Amino acid sequence: MRAARSLATLDDVESGDHVCQFLDPAENGVERSRAFVADGALFGDKLVIVGTDDRPAPEIADAPARVVLDPARLDGSALLAAVRREAASAGREGFRALRILRHVTADHRDARRDTMLQSELDLEEFAADSGAMVLCTYRPADWDPPTLDQVRCVHPHHMGSRPAAPEFRVYTTGEGRWRVSGVIDSEGAAAFGAVLRSLVAHATTLRLTCHDLEFFDAAGMRALADAARFLPERVVIVEGANETVRLSWGLSGYAVPEVPVVMVP
Repeated sequence: MRAARSLATLDDVESGDHVCQFLDPAENGVERSRAFVADGALFGDKLVIVGTDDRPAPEIADAPARVVLDPARLDGSALLAAVRREAASAGREGFRALRILRHVTADHRDARRDTMLQSELDLEEFAADSGAMVLCTYRPADWDPPTLDQVRCVHPHHMGSRPAAPEFRVYTTGEGRWRVSGVIDSEGAAAFGAVLRSLVAHATTLRLTCHDLEFFDAAGMRALADAARFLPERVVIVEGANETVRLSWGLSGYAVPEVPVVMVP
């Protein structure tokens, strides 16, 4: 079963992983990605590069089975469609798996901000369903903190030590279910709400598995209620919420028909 975890090196990337890697301003993203590319060549994987770093290296430029996709032409669902096509062709061409190296740069930043979260959720589902390995690199200096919070929490796997905030993860376990782990408090409530709104917009019934949720405060509950009301014809089913959460939900006045959330043990 998939679980959130930190990786010491890119050699630790496994089938179905969706990894987030933050870069320092002066750091070369291609340099940091060499192990990911080298392992692909070693194991017979097809490499798909989405976007390019500003300092390309021969090891990646000359990588076998390399496909480069232009992110400027892949807005909305187009990115998911493109990687699905590459995955299908990889199987026919005899590759073991697909490796996606995504450089998310500040180019077209304003246009991307609206679709970036959904594209990450799409890649998360794609990695889990297909077994592809997805590595996304960001330069935090290029993005505002709320956007980075959203990026962090929808990658179940990340490089280095665990980020200070937000302290939760939302990731898929397959079959339309999304697992919520960690702590959702006032610092992470806004990011949690943004993720839920994106998920609710694309599912008639959204199932959240919360057995690994350690803490869920009033701000998090308000974010959940607001997201559920975002499209009231949808239903959010929260599974594994403990008795304290279920009681607090009712006492907060959210257990009403206007908030289409069902909490079950």
